[in-house]
Amino acid sequence: MANSTRRDCPELPDFSLLKRLARDQLIYLLEQQHEVDKLYKVEYKPIVSTSDQLCFLIRPRLQTVKWICDVVNADKTAGKFRRYKIIFTPQKFYACETVLEEQGIFGDVTTDEWAFYLLPLDDDIISLELPEFFRDYFLEGNQRWVRTSGSALHLLHSLYGPFSKMAYESWREQVEEGEQKTRNGEIGSVFLIDRDVDYVTPLCSQVVYEGLVDDIFRIKCGCVEFGPDVTSSDKSLKVMLNSQDKVFNEIRNEHFSNVFGFLSQKAKNLQTAYDKRRGMDIKQMKTFVSEELKGLKQEHRLLSLHIGASESMMKKKTKQDFQEMLKTEHSLLEGFDIRESISFIEEHINRQVSMIESLRLLCLLSLTENGLLSKDYKSIKAQYLQSYGVDHLLTFANLKHLGVLVEQQTGETLTVMESKVGKLVNDKTAGKLTDAFSSLAKKSHFRALSRRLNLVPKSDEDYDLRVPKDMAYIFSGAYVPLSCKLIEQVLERDGWTGLEEVTRLLNGHEFAVSGSSDADGKARSDPQRTVLVMFLGGCTFSEISALRFLGKEKGYKFIIVTTAITNSARLIESLLDNHA
Repeated sequence: MANSTRRDCPELPDFSLLKRLARDQLIYLLEQQHEVDKLYKVEYKPIVSTSDQLCFLIRPRLQTVKWICDVVNADKTAGKFRRYKIIFTPQKFYACETVLEEQGIFGDVTTDEWAFYLLPLDDDIISLELPEFFRDYFLEGNQRWVRTSGSALHLLHSLYGPFSKMAYESWREQVEEGEQKTRNGEIGSVFLIDRDVDYVTPLCSQVVYEGLVDDIFRIKCGCVEFGPDVTSSDKSLKVMLNSQDKVFNEIRNEHFSNVFGFLSQKAKNLQTAYDKRRGMDIKQMKTFVSEELKGLKQEHRLLSLHIGASESMMKKKTKQDFQEMLKTEHSLLEGFDIRESISFIEEHINRQVSMIESLRLLCLLSLTENGLLSKDYKSIKAQYLQSYGVDHLLTFANLKHLGVLVEQQTGETLTVMESKVGKLVNDKTAGKLTDAFSSLAKKSHFRALSRRLNLVPKSDEDYDLRVPKDMAYIFSGAYVPLSCKLIEQVLERDGWTGLEEVTRLLNGHEFAVSGSSDADGKARSDPQRTVLVMFLGGCTFSEISALRFLGKEKGYKFIIVTTAITNSARLIESLLDNHA
């Protein structure tokens, strides 16, 4: 990417402290408190061990607890007597204890908690690794993970705070409770973004390198497993993807069309560095071997991996189906050729190309068009159920409940009524009434937001992906992610002033900023130019790339905290009827 970081960009806080804290806590918990000498990964299989003690370190998930119950009951049946310890992280839920009681082993196990909240995936990415947050909170209305998110924010506040600006008064009260404000914080503004503010962005196909790797190979906890087709061997290889990988760090935020050119140039530079060996005397060769050769070999290995990954992705993403899909997505975002897009989606369903991809396109159509016409909704739904099974009726119910795949209301009566109520009354009661109508109508208002915030650049302009001019490059110049555009606007305006219409369209009357205000944005100190963005419900690598671009352009450093890394497939899969 041909843009350099501004000189006034601040340095990021050192999050290695979080890793050291977690490591020290875990060592003390396992080795000193529970005398654990061997670790095994939970694989939901019978346990073969001669130890008289089993200690389970798990997330509070019912499936895992039921597996532990099966292990204990199997030992009882076989006449084995052991001590069992379950350590729940980050917290223990009553539902888990209920399962233990129902299975008749509540008295056979002891339980504990390990308050592990934050996992730094990179210098600017911290994850809670709670993929279930999205379904639990947004679909089922279960708020059990809200406390965990609040505790994570409180931990960041205690280590790197106080925060100078923070949205939502209730969150500020939670994280500042009992805190002394005598020290200077390392973080300025804090944004908390619910995933339901912007469903369009995670449903779009990712075309930046890191996003594509996640879509195709699935990055888990900052690690990806490349298969034999990438490694050019008969073995798979797990690789950590972060800024320590010099090759990856330079291409992670690049549009995929630019990656091969960069890798080609990198290979030439590497060959040139190797060629320096020729003509060296013994002393020079010794220095070269001791100082440069090891680094060059490591870089060569990483370069080979990323070239292999790029070739593998190229084979999958240059197919005609993918190009047609991107064209359809862009048409939906721009609001053009909607009938042609519907025809493409129907063909996609009838050919049974991909169950997940078909649902993704349907949801994108519904969100951008504020719901489907009644005849289209019924027709496409019938075709989908015929192609993939009637058990997906529950999936459609989930998508409708979430508001991402809905049928347009006849006459849009609710919208008219909501508008009148909003104009007549401006107190809190009106806000509650408006919320009630909004929850019934489930309107996305994408077109209005797109016009207000200029989310879709004019299509008649040529967009140079090698020298991007805005955040739209992450979607080939077709769309600026709404979540990131909101952050840009608030930072530019130093608040929500002038964005009242936008907040109304987002069905949000609780937008509030607490903290001091800077009259001159240019006079901001380094901590004030360090911005923490917390996504509740997950964020995509594309959004992270967009925020990195914004930071370089505007002189900010963004720290992304998320409940989990997500993408279109993960989001749709979490809403399937057979979700366990």
